[in-house]
Amino acid sequence: MACNNEEWQVAGRRKGAARRGQHPSNPKLDSHQVSDCKLDKQKMTNAMNELRGEDVWMEWRDLLSKRLLSNASGSSDLNGDASLQHCVCYGLGNFASCVSSRYQLAMLLLLLETLQIPVGSCSVYDPVFSASECDALKELGFTVLTENEEGKRPVYQPTLFYLMHCGKALYNNLLWRNWTPQTLQKIIIIGNRFHGIQERMLQREFERDYSFLSNVTSVCDETPLPCAPRFMDVFNDTALIQFPLEKLNKLPETMWIEPSEPLYQHCQDLEIIQRERKS
Repeated sequence: MACNNEEWQVAGRRKGAARRGQHPSNPKLDSHQVSDCKLDKQKMTNAMNELRGEDVWMEWRDLLSKRLLSNASGSSDLNGDASLQHCVCYGLGNFASCVSSRYQLAMLLLLLETLQIPVGSCSVYDPVFSASECDALKELGFTVLTENEEGKRPVYQPTLFYLMHCGKALYNNLLWRNWTPQTLQKIIIIGNRFHGIQERMLQREFERDYSFLSNVTSVCDETPLPCAPRFMDVFNDTALIQFPLEKLNKLPETMWIEPSEPLYQHCQDLEIIQRERKS
């Protein structure tokens, strides 16, 4: 599509994107930035109100409520006893100018509301966010990260990761950073189907370059999420992905020993913008 989340995916073709996306450290905003912030926030409010009346949202709401919210008896598909109170979102893109990104952010806001996750407990980051977009996100209540984590975020409590059309390396890095069965079971992803990623790659390259992603594809639970034709460019090939402990324990024990950090030496197009390394 014309404007999707390729800001995270195609670093090689947009080398200046990371620098352009950094917002100034000066907390004082000029009148133009304030105006842009208000406009961005209004666009988001409009998109959220529009999406709320769509069948695709109602289907997502019903499915995810059933899978992720504890019911009256206290049961849900969440692993462990803790409720879902944390969320991380990477790679939304420029939602002020891109309609697809705007609907994805609107969906995130509706999900947080439905899943009873405080907006302030949701951290968001994309290196291409403009200053006004960062300010709009803060106005909406989000925690805006200032560091490019490359997906390498440690998880300590059940956490929802909202990763719409993000690069394979981002998923792979997240899995590597939390590479134990006990920790992976706390991760819930709404993002690209792992099996879809596998189908679009040569198996040998998938196993070589994205080994953590490759290793869990056979044992994760994927629940496809509905996508209406109107929103095909926005929510296509999206699934709820979970990692049941009983399935993770079926993998060989040797697979969990001393996992090496991914280096992606053979990847010419890594699909994510990496943070600058200090020499």
